[in-house]
Amino acid sequence: MTLRNALLAITVAVIWGLGLVFAKAAINHFPPILLMALRFTVTAVALVWWVRVPWPMLGRIFWIALVSAAIQYSLTFTGLAGLDASTAALVIQLEVPFGALLAWLVFGERLGWWRAGGMLIAFAGIALIAGTPKLAGSLGSLLLVVGGAFTWAVGQIMIKRLGVSGGFTLIAWVAVFASPQLFLASWLFEDHQLAALRSAPPVVWVAVAYLGLIMTALGYAIWYRLLTRHDVNQVMPFLLLLPVVAVVGGVVFLDEVLTPGVVAGGTLAVLGVALITWPRRPGR
Repeated sequence: MTLRNALLAITVAVIWGLGLVFAKAAINHFPPILLMALRFTVTAVALVWWVRVPWPMLGRIFWIALVSAAIQYSLTFTGLAGLDASTAALVIQLEVPFGALLAWLVFGERLGWWRAGGMLIAFAGIALIAGTPKLAGSLGSLLLVVGGAFTWAVGQIMIKRLGVSGGFTLIAWVAVFASPQLFLASWLFEDHQLAALRSAPPVVWVAVAYLGLIMTALGYAIWYRLLTRHDVNQVMPFLLLLPVVAVVGGVVFLDEVLTPGVVAGGTLAVLGVALITWPRRPGR
C-alpha cells in the first residue's frame, strides 16, 4: 500500500471514530434507525446528482445496501443507544476478525495460526467486556453491536466481489437504496419519529450532517476505493485507530467513564485485531 493510501485509510478511521461520538449524542434525541435513515438521505441527496447510474449493478447494490447499510446500521446503532460510545467502539473491532474469517472462506486469503490466535484473543476481550458490572443489563445492546460487526464484514465481502472502483458512485447508490429501507425499518420498529423531527435542536441536525456528509459520503467513498484496490486484510488494520479516537472522544466530549474491566477487555480485543493484521513471516 502506498503512503497516500495509508494516510487515506487513517483518515477513514478518524472520521468513523468521531462519527460514533456524534451519533451517540444524536441518538439521545432521534430513534437510532430513524437517525440512520436521515444520515443516508443526506448522503444520497448530496451525491446522487454527481455520479453515473451503474445500471448493470443496481440489483447487486440493492442487496449490498440492505446488508451493509440498512441491517448493519440498524443493529449497530440500536445497540449503541444502550452502550457508551467508547464501549461500542471496542466491540465494533470484531469487524476485523469477522472480516478476516470471511476473506479466508470466500476469497481463500491466508488465515494461519497467527490470525486464528488473534481471533480468539479478540473474542475473549469482548467476552470480558460483556462480563463487567458496567454492562449488567446491557448484554442485548452489546449483542446487537456484535451482530452489526458481523453484518458489516459480510457487506464488505459483497462489495469486494462487486469490484467497483468508483467510491462515490457506490456509496451514492447504496445510500439511495438504504434510505427507504431504513425509513421502513424505523416505521416498523420505532415510535415517536414525527415528534423527534419537530423538536430536534440545531446541534442534532449538525450531527446528522456530519454523519451523512463526512462519516458516510466522504468516509465510505475513500474506504470503498481502498477496498477495491487492496486485499481486505491490507486495509482492515487501519481500523485499529477507530476505537482509540472513539474512546478519547467519548471521554472528552460525552463524559464517559472507562472501568478497569472495559479497559482490560478492550485491550485484549485490540491486541487480537493487531495480531490478525500484523505482518507475519512465511508459514504463519
